[in-house]
Amino acid sequence: MNIEHLNKLLFEKANTLSSIASGQASHEQLDQVCLDLENTISIPNAQCAIFEKIGDNFYFIAAPSNKIERLNDIDEVPLSYFGYKPDRPASFDLKYRSFELESNIQTPSEPTATPSSPTNILHTVGVPIINDDNCLIGLMVLFSNQELAVNRRQVEFLKFFSHFTSAILTAITASRDNELKIEALKKSNEKFRAFTKVMPDLALIIDETGLYEDVHGSPDNLVYISATEIINQNVNDIFPPADAEKIMSVIGAALATDKTQEYEYSIQGDSGVAIFEGRITPIHYNTDESEKAKHVLWMARDVTEAKKTQKKVKQLAYFDPLTQLPNRRMFNERLELTVDSKAMSQEFGAILFLDLDEFKRINDSLGHSAGDKLLKDVSERLRSTLRKSDILARIGGDEFVILVENVGKTLEQAQLEISIVANKVQDAFTAKFEIEELVFQVSCSIGICVIDGTTNAQNIMKFADTAMYNSKRQGGNSYSYYDPQKQTLLDRQLTFESDIVSAIENRQFCAFFQPQVDRYGKLCGAEALIRWLHPDKGMIPPDEFISVAEQFGLIQSLQDIVLEDICKLIKTLEVEAILPQDFKVSINISHSQFKSTNFRRLLMDTLDKFNVDPSFITLEITESMLSHDISQTVQQMNEIARTGFTFSIDDFGTGYSNLSNLHAYPVQELKIDKSFVDRILDSSGLSIVETIISLAKNLEMRVVAEGVEDEKQVAVLKGRDVDILQGYYFSKPLQFEDYVQWHKNNLLAF
Repeated sequence: MNIEHLNKLLFEKANTLSSIASGQASHEQLDQVCLDLENTISIPNAQCAIFEKIGDNFYFIAAPSNKIERLNDIDEVPLSYFGYKPDRPASFDLKYRSFELESNIQTPSEPTATPSSPTNILHTVGVPIINDDNCLIGLMVLFSNQELAVNRRQVEFLKFFSHFTSAILTAITASRDNELKIEALKKSNEKFRAFTKVMPDLALIIDETGLYEDVHGSPDNLVYISATEIINQNVNDIFPPADAEKIMSVIGAALATDKTQEYEYSIQGDSGVAIFEGRITPIHYNTDESEKAKHVLWMARDVTEAKKTQKKVKQLAYFDPLTQLPNRRMFNERLELTVDSKAMSQEFGAILFLDLDEFKRINDSLGHSAGDKLLKDVSERLRSTLRKSDILARIGGDEFVILVENVGKTLEQAQLEISIVANKVQDAFTAKFEIEELVFQVSCSIGICVIDGTTNAQNIMKFADTAMYNSKRQGGNSYSYYDPQKQTLLDRQLTFESDIVSAIENRQFCAFFQPQVDRYGKLCGAEALIRWLHPDKGMIPPDEFISVAEQFGLIQSLQDIVLEDICKLIKTLEVEAILPQDFKVSINISHSQFKSTNFRRLLMDTLDKFNVDPSFITLEITESMLSHDISQTVQQMNEIARTGFTFSIDDFGTGYSNLSNLHAYPVQELKIDKSFVDRILDSSGLSIVETIISLAKNLEMRVVAEGVEDEKQVAVLKGRDVDILQGYYFSKPLQFEDYVQWHKNNLLAF
């Protein structure tokens, strides 16, 4: 190359460097570098290509001559393809490689390899492209179908062009990175604009003088005029003086402390008062955080609906929705405060625990709407009776509780004051209640516990509840003070409840069977009776656990056990061919089970499980179950009777019974209580039994006498045409296996 050509090349490259410096680097410049190197290096048939290093690979980016077939295949090749290693520091180190065109182009061979056909061998010299940080950023490669060897002068040219290529490639990379950043920024700005258009909050840029400089967001109801109209206006021009002064004071506090301030304010609009929460944050436009901020970002959020919802939630959390009285949660919190205060003041307080008498009867017979009306009327009467300082709450169902915080400094004075309050409460029930054009006389049972500061709130409620149940046991319409002995009884019942639950799980309960014979001495049935066979205490009588089971909702589980044992007995007698066709086993049904809407389904589920016909089973109910909601009761009994069950009224004559409606029920038998049978040898007792028998015969019902214990009773009852006899005279209740054996031995004995 002559001097004139070299000067021209240097002049052109100087212009190229000038354009690179002005940000005009391009891939065309890389193509020109390749052409200039090919013309300058003076190697016949040599072709130049430039690769960019991205990650651990080289990528083909320039080769304007492209005379070599399949050169484009050398793309995305690992650094090792040209002899470079990613973990080695970059340096100007020429790499010689050769490979066969017809073989796998990704497998280079060493220059010493002897090709079978020289024309298929491609020889290369790799020149590293290094940036100012001595990092490998690319590769400039000379290709030739002849072996390559470069002299010192050619090496200098290669260095010159590699440095020059480094400048171009660095500029291209920087430009590309800038374009990506600009594109990302555009997208970010577009997202920001889209977000601010729909965000529920209003973002306001305000300077230290109160001037609105920018607004983002959609709501227009956060200020007195439209959000888009407040730009370049001042806070003092928009808000009334008092509101503007408060806003400017908050802005001043944010700028003075350089901390975010929170501010709640309200605005009177066309649709009423709106409440807003504002977060005011200082803005540093300069990157120097030490410079004092002169602007704030005011984020305003409409919390009007949230405040309304919060108020509703509080209302639901602390007040009864039906009566609007404080609920259990609110009452308990107030009671705890009262207990704490009494511990320091040495004064007495008290709570009165109220439960309405016979509320369930009204609720069941007239429906829940009538019950709700009664509860609201009761709450209004009680509210008008008590002092403003007294706290009345409804804590659930028909239970109310009254907190009287100050009743005296001595126990005698406290009890006198409490009795006055209790009498006033009972006086509130003197007038009758009118519900759905019906008039009811309602009373309440009251339990009282004195607050002396030594007992916690939870126990005070429990003690008052115990006292209330004592009033219930006395017949209701009365008040009782807490008695520790009765609390001990309640605690024993709670322990007993846990024992019953455990006994059910461990199958300690089972049915015993007491035989029934007709007046001709033929075995015709049996009554199934629940028994508890305790592993340590032995046989526990039913009267010790039935009431507790009913109180704690466990009676259904016990009756399920009895019904299953009945089914097992019937299947056993059937298999052994000792089941009379008219044989029936009776089971006592509790009030809660009888009133259940799924009573029939529960019965049939058990019978279907054992494949037992319902006609073998008699359901014994009490008179009290028939005294409410006659039409509904008759409908339910008819549905059950249609499946094959029969009904019997147990202990007839011991409870209230509306004889005029007795014929309406699908009942097949009346059962004379043992208390009447015991007095059958007396004239007064005999007349009662004869009356029951006469009533049953007129209604075409069978008569069953239970508790028969001697031969004289048997003779009298048979003489009065009693249909079925049951009692110890024939057999005591027997366990399953014993009854089956007794059944076999006495099927035709009597």
